[in-house]
Amino acid sequence: MAADQTVSRAPPALSAKVVGSFAYLTIRDRLPTILTKVIDTIHRNKNKFFEEYGEEGIKAEKQTISLLSKLRNELQTDKPVLELTDGLQDTESWNQYLQRHQMLHEDQDSVSWFKSPWLYVECYMYRRIQEALWLNPPISDYDYFNEGKTQGYFESTQAVIALCTYLEGVKKNIEELSKTQLFEHFYKLLQVSLWGNKCDLSISAGQENSQKISPIDSLNSLQPFILVDDSNMVWSTLMSAQRPGQSGKTAADRVDIVLDNAGFELVTDLVLADFLVSSGLVRQIHFHGKSIPWFVSDVTANDFQWTIRQTMAANHKWMSKSGFHWQSYLKEGVWLYHDHPFWTQPHEFCDMAADAPELYATLQRADLLLFKGDLNYRKLTGDREWDHTVGFDTALRGFGPAPLCSLRTLKANVQVGLQPGQGEKLTSQDPSWMTNGKYAVIQFSNPKTE
Repeated sequence: MAADQTVSRAPPALSAKVVGSFAYLTIRDRLPTILTKVIDTIHRNKNKFFEEYGEEGIKAEKQTISLLSKLRNELQTDKPVLELTDGLQDTESWNQYLQRHQMLHEDQDSVSWFKSPWLYVECYMYRRIQEALWLNPPISDYDYFNEGKTQGYFESTQAVIALCTYLEGVKKNIEELSKTQLFEHFYKLLQVSLWGNKCDLSISAGQENSQKISPIDSLNSLQPFILVDDSNMVWSTLMSAQRPGQSGKTAADRVDIVLDNAGFELVTDLVLADFLVSSGLVRQIHFHGKSIPWFVSDVTANDFQWTIRQTMAANHKWMSKSGFHWQSYLKEGVWLYHDHPFWTQPHEFCDMAADAPELYATLQRADLLLFKGDLNYRKLTGDREWDHTVGFDTALRGFGPAPLCSLRTLKANVQVGLQPGQGEKLTSQDPSWMTNGKYAVIQFSNPKTE
């Protein structure tokens, strides 16, 4: 178990014990499995590298696999965590984080894989994979997770069609809908985006994990599994942010969505964003993705653009129409995509104002922030062993650039904001409730009201 000190700069009085690298007993063998899959994927594509780059590509493939095999050995034998050497934009920040971590653990000979917080070593592994690629051009830009992400998208085609068809039906008469009707559709699409988070390839170690049935039809049966539902507060925040624009119509200026997984989940996020814009509730949507391949299925800029192109090219009227709408939103600046190195660093979000002040300032411009998925929740709450009844606001430890909502299906041993006795009841009924992806939360915090 990891030491109970924290790398965060949060006040000690608000800190719980950091979750250790072996706290998740059901998934502690996941990292070597993922790493082995990356090695296998790169090796299987050596002919592609040869076709594109000749002998230089084969040499890069061999050297990359050598570095990744070394990394796997370090991971499995509790070797010290090493500084990065690739000289990328975030290298110094990563190494400073390690140095800070070492200062907090002076009683240890070194910071090692087994004696470090789980969140840190998990993020570190993905960053080291990227280092192995960057040190071996010309295959530096190869996305070793791309095959699983594209497969997940195509295997969810029927669910995507159902969702785009529903969206088109809503948009036909959207200007005639009352506020109550708008809320009903908003709530449905918020839940679809929430449950889209079940499709997470990092949890299944890259195994097939797609959406096969209509997500709209599943909502009633899934409703009892939402442990915290603050959707009314999210809606109220959107309503209170309505203000006249140049056209005289009222709308919130901006909603930011911090993305999680590519594939079906990304489509659910795009559909929600389309509804927010086409309904006139929001003028502009900012999407935040990852700058490198991350946690197997997380969205990169290439995934974002590829998904919209594939949707445009679909052999289905409403699916294709949705794709063309999304492309036009991007061209017109109604939708914007960003990535920032902070999202692929180990920092908890309470450190953002100090370690990435420009990103924090960007998020402050939003009327509402939607944080998708489990990893974002772990970083919001610091991946700590909080009592389940600790308030969400408390667990954020001062992070609050704007009103924010976490849409998360539970896949890790951290959950706050529950009612007294709720966690104990869940444990007795379903011992793996925090990790099996069966339960979810829509949790809201507004720093302006604290």
